Amino acid sequence: MFKKILVANRGEVAIRVMRACRELGIKSVAVYSSADRRAFHRVYADEAYYIGKAEAKHSYLNIDRIIEVAKKAKAEAIHPGYGFLAENAEFTERCIEEGIDFIGPSPEVMRIAGSKIMAREKMLEAGLPVIPGSSELKSVDEALKFAEKVGYPVAVKASGGGGGIGISVARKPEELEEAFHRSKKLGESYFRDPAVYIEKYLSKPRHIEVQILGDEYGNVIHLYERECSIQRRHQKLIEETPSPGLDREMREKICSLAVKGAKSIGYTNAGTFEFLYENGKVYFLEINSRLQVEHTITEVVTGIDIVKNQILLASGEELRYEQEDIKPRGHAFECRVNAEDPINFYPTTGKILHYRSPGGVGIRVDSGIHQGYRIPEEYDSMISKLVAFGENREEAIARMRRALYEYIIEGVETNIPFHLAVFYDEEFAKGNIHTKFVEERGIIEKVKEFVSISKKIKEKLDEIFRETEQTEIFSVRQAEAKGNGNDEKIWKVVSQLY
Repeated sequence: MFKKILVANRGEVAIRVMRACRELGIKSVAVYSSADRRAFHRVYADEAYYIGKAEAKHSYLNIDRIIEVAKKAKAEAIHPGYGFLAENAEFTERCIEEGIDFIGPSPEVMRIAGSKIMAREKMLEAGLPVIPGSSELKSVDEALKFAEKVGYPVAVKASGGGGGIGISVARKPEELEEAFHRSKKLGESYFRDPAVYIEKYLSKPRHIEVQILGDEYGNVIHLYERECSIQRRHQKLIEETPSPGLDREMREKICSLAVKGAKSIGYTNAGTFEFLYENGKVYFLEINSRLQVEHTITEVVTGIDIVKNQILLASGEELRYEQEDIKPRGHAFECRVNAEDPINFYPTTGKILHYRSPGGVGIRVDSGIHQGYRIPEEYDSMISKLVAFGENREEAIARMRRALYEYIIEGVETNIPFHLAVFYDEEFAKGNIHTKFVEERGIIEKVKEFVSISKKIKEKLDEIFRETEQTEIFSVRQAEAKGNGNDEKIWKVVSQLY
C-alpha cells in the first residue's frame, strides 16, 4: 500500500481524493497555484507545494513541475482527479518513467479512450453497437459524401473532444462545411488533435453511462449505470442513478456491454463507458478513462468508495468484489452547482460573502470552497456537487428540492435557480428526460421565476448574516489585539473543521 500520494488537481476533487487517503492512512500532498493560496485543498493536505502561476499551463498542466514536486515530497503515486492531466497519456508515461505509480488506466488504454475514432473502431471489433459514423474525414467533400449516405442531421465531432467541446451539428448540406471547420478548429485548439469524424445525429436520446472497475488480473465489474441526460451545450448538469428510462433487461444489457468493452482493451482502474439510448436501441458513445464528476451518486447507491478502490487497484490489489456482490439500493441525484449566470450560463467570479451548505438525511455535499473564498477566473466555475439520496426516485427528488432551498451562496451568481426549475418540472418528475430536455421544456424561461424566489429567500437571511458578521468582526479584532490574527496554524485548524 502507498504511504504518500500527490493529488495533481485542485478544488473539490482534490479534497475528495485526500479524504480517501486520510481514511486509508495515506499521507496526501497538495499542489497549488498562485490563485489557490487560500484554497481549502492546500490546507487540508498533509503537505502542500506551490507549483506556479494561476494560468493552468504554468501550474496544473505543468508536467515537469508536478513530477519535480512528487519526487521532492517522496510521493509514491499520483492521483490526477479529473480534468487537467487526468486523461493525458504523456503524463501517465512520464510518471511510469520516473518510478511513480499513476492512479488510473495505462497510457495505451488512455490513448484509445482519448481518440473517439480509435475507441469506436475498438468497440466495433469487440462487438458493441455504435452510432452509424465515419472514420477520420480529411476534407469537406468526404464529409458531404458520408452525410449524404447516412442522412441528415449529422454531428461533426473532434476525435479528441470531451465535455461537449468539438461537437457541431449540421441539419442540411449547407451547414456542413462550417460545422466541419468549426469542429476541426476546436479539436486543434483544445486537444491538439484536428482529426474529425461524423456520426448520425440522434434527436432525443438518453445519455447513459456505466461505471466500471478493473484490476491488473483481468477482472472487471460494473457498478451499474447513471443517466446524464440533463445537459446544456452537451455538458452535463444533473445526473441520476438508476436511469428511469431503462427496464431490467436493458439495464443488464448496457452494463454487460460496458464490461465486454473494458475487457477487450485491457482496462484497469476506474472508468466510464458511455452510451446513447433511443427508441429501444443502445449505441456506444465514448470512454472516459478517469474518475467522473458524478461518481458520487454511484457511491451512495452501491456503498462502494470508488476513489478508495482506485488507490487499492493502483497499488496492485485484486478487485475486492464479484459482480454478484454489487447490489444498488435506492435512488440518487447529483446537481453540479456552478458559479454562473443561471439563464445564459456565463461563468461568474467573485468572493463568496455568505455560505451555508444544506444537510439532513440523504444529503451529501462535495465542495472545495468556503465563506470568504474568491472564485478564480482561471479555472472551471464549479462550486460543489450536491447529492440527494432517497429510497426511491420520488423521495430523492423531494430531498434535492429541500437541499436546493437550503443552499445559501451569496457574493456570486450560481445556477441553483436552474436546478430548482428542473426539479419542479412535471415531466422531469415523471422521468421523461432526454438530452434536449432543457430546450424542449423551456427551462430557461422557468429559471427566471426561481431567480425571484431566491432573492426573497436572501432577503429573509440578510438579518441573520448581518448579526453573524458583527460577531465575526468583533472576534477578528480581539484576535488582532492579541497579535495572532494572521496565525496560519489557527487558519488550518479552523479550515479542517468545515
